[in-house]
Amino acid sequence: MSHLPCDSDTTVATLPNGVRVVTISLPHLQTASVSVYLRSGSQHESRRLNGISHVVEHMAFKGTHERDCQRINLDAERLGAEVNAHTDKDHTAYHMRGLGRHAGQLLHMLADIVQNSTFPEAELERERQVILHEVTDDEDDALTTAFTLFDKVCFGEHAIARPVIGTRRNIERFTRAELLGYVQSQYTGANVVVGVAGNVDPEQIVKEAEVAFGAMSRGSENGVAAPAYVGGIRSRHLAGNSQTHVVLGFPVPTLKDDYHASVVAAAVFGEGMSSPLMDQIRERRGLVYYAACSADVMELCGQFVIEASTAPEHVDEFFVEVTKLLVAHAERIDPVSLDRARNQIAVRSLHELERPSRRLEAAAQELFVFGRVRSRGELMERALAVEGAQVREAFERMLASGASVAMAGKVRKGVNDRVLECMACMAPSLRPLAAMRS
Repeated sequence: MSHLPCDSDTTVATLPNGVRVVTISLPHLQTASVSVYLRSGSQHESRRLNGISHVVEHMAFKGTHERDCQRINLDAERLGAEVNAHTDKDHTAYHMRGLGRHAGQLLHMLADIVQNSTFPEAELERERQVILHEVTDDEDDALTTAFTLFDKVCFGEHAIARPVIGTRRNIERFTRAELLGYVQSQYTGANVVVGVAGNVDPEQIVKEAEVAFGAMSRGSENGVAAPAYVGGIRSRHLAGNSQTHVVLGFPVPTLKDDYHASVVAAAVFGEGMSSPLMDQIRERRGLVYYAACSADVMELCGQFVIEASTAPEHVDEFFVEVTKLLVAHAERIDPVSLDRARNQIAVRSLHELERPSRRLEAAAQELFVFGRVRSRGELMERALAVEGAQVREAFERMLASGASVAMAGKVRKGVNDRVLECMACMAPSLRPLAAMRS
């Protein structure tokens, strides 16, 4: 069993079968967050299996070899614990949060769910309908639809561009045998991080994890080739919507590259009410009622994302003004805005240190990508060291790459062509791209 150095409150141990165990000691807490992270998400799925990771996550709680779904829920809730799970593009996670003294018991409950789920046929048919309702909700939601289109515009046919929830056709077709086969191939020791944060003893947690996960087969890491960036525009009219929901973005470096200037660029451009996006677009011109900006940085790709909801009659002006702002930031970064952004990032980073579940997820991601957990101080220092020239260059590189645009809701005729013309002002390479409407 090996151990890695990291923050003073964080311990990482690796079991002989490759399972990593990360413990964050927070003695001031009475509760403990216990999670199991699998390096298995929608980016690991073939087109035919798109959505299966999410179905597995739902079905994992429907029964194991020794417990039915009612017993699974009762065992945790008798201890007052909360139970949850989620699926993302790059991972699936199972969570329980309860008292610190129950952390070992919760860990064993999660181990049973992750390793021994039986996916009963009757439960699969019932849960299939639940997930299909979830698909309908996504299809009816204009902003969710815009993000789905945005990923397709960014990365084309790559698996990372497909929705985590999958397709209706696949969900209706998945069999119990396919779920079992997928888990057998994906849920292996090399792809598991067990995380516990709270008032716990790290050595005891490692011992419990070895008992709970020591028999899991090692397997090999679930690797995926990085996508190529595409770019362009797509829109979808959704009846019953009075607003146009817009997602606009550019490629940025991945977690394995120097991405910190892109994170600062997003904060400079659109974090807080005093940011240019909110001050100029919302407060001074009243073009949107909702807007946000972020840098979503992952192992395989990164996206600088501007999202907004606006009236259809304001869409053209919104793009004109946002384009002006983006071009201006590729020319000059205001020192006051840069100082504001770096301080906001520092406060946000400190706030995340106070959230056990967020720290565990960040640690799991670090282990999957880098094989170690970088110190929080190291990451904050890198962000705070970013200079204005680096941020300006980040905007310059983004604009040179060409934009990706997605719109959903009430989409007016001809808007795609007008947006393309506007985007061509900052990226001439976009001009020949055909607008797509679905």
